[in-house]
Amino acid sequence: MPGGDARESAKTVTGTFEDFPHLAELPARGPGADMIGRSLGLLVEMYAHVEPSGWRVSDRPGRDTRRAHSLLGEDLDALEEFTQGYQGPLKVQAVGPWTLAAALELRGGEAALGDAGACRDLAASLAEGLRGHLADVRRRVPGARIVLQLDEPSLTAVLRGRVRTASGYRTHPAVDRQVAESALRDLVAVHDGPVVVHSCAPEVPFALLRRAGAAGVSFDFGLLTEREDEAIGEAVEGGTRLLAGVVPSTEAALSDPGGSVRGVRTLWRRLGLNPGTLAESVTLTPSCGLAGASPAFARAALAHCVRAARSLADNPE
Repeated sequence: MPGGDARESAKTVTGTFEDFPHLAELPARGPGADMIGRSLGLLVEMYAHVEPSGWRVSDRPGRDTRRAHSLLGEDLDALEEFTQGYQGPLKVQAVGPWTLAAALELRGGEAALGDAGACRDLAASLAEGLRGHLADVRRRVPGARIVLQLDEPSLTAVLRGRVRTASGYRTHPAVDRQVAESALRDLVAVHDGPVVVHSCAPEVPFALLRRAGAAGVSFDFGLLTEREDEAIGEAVEGGTRLLAGVVPSTEAALSDPGGSVRGVRTLWRRLGLNPGTLAESVTLTPSCGLAGASPAFARAALAHCVRAARSLADNPE
């Protein structure tokens, strides 16, 4: 979400999504509030600090780690305040192990992605940190049924060997798909509720994410191609929830709610799926995060998602 006011953001989210609020991220507040810094702050016995090139491994917790902890606590306090008595699904998110490995630098300046041992340590530390984080959310919002979202925008690049080294002249080798799937499966197993994996990049690996145990996949609907029809059809028929990003995440004219879901209905017809299953299979979202939008547009986009979802449920065909 845009801006830096945790209470205002929590109020907006809980007021708009009465049946499915989430713990917002406010990266405009600086390092530690960004999605990478926040997730690094969750790590157990691993620490990081900010360098001009990005986040880098540290020997001990420092100012940036403390800042990440403080900002997360502020956001949790605000969420707790506005969810008193709430019962129902509540989404929290963290960066997944492969996007984190592509973003975190080791002491020499190269990404952790290039060191298999560092990747394993990072995934294990993240898993332990997430256990504690989820337990904290449960204590604060005891009526919540937590949905965990793992943000993996770099996953496709990791699998295809497209992540550049520090020099920029070459790329890290592609990570074996079985290794990537195994690490994700271990992290999914940390949570005893549904886990959604989000990627706003092209070529989302739907089948791999399903095998890793993801109950849902969140993606930018505008980046889909017909080449992915088979994978999407198999996902839907296998019970995987689709979180389709159909509403712009940056300043743009918002179409009528029916127009926002026209592409989803077209996809359903192309796949030969029963239109009556749309509301059961699809959740409508912004195409990606709203941090780059104005507060007014962010509020409008969230409200538009709700109206578009009602349109889809009321008129599936």
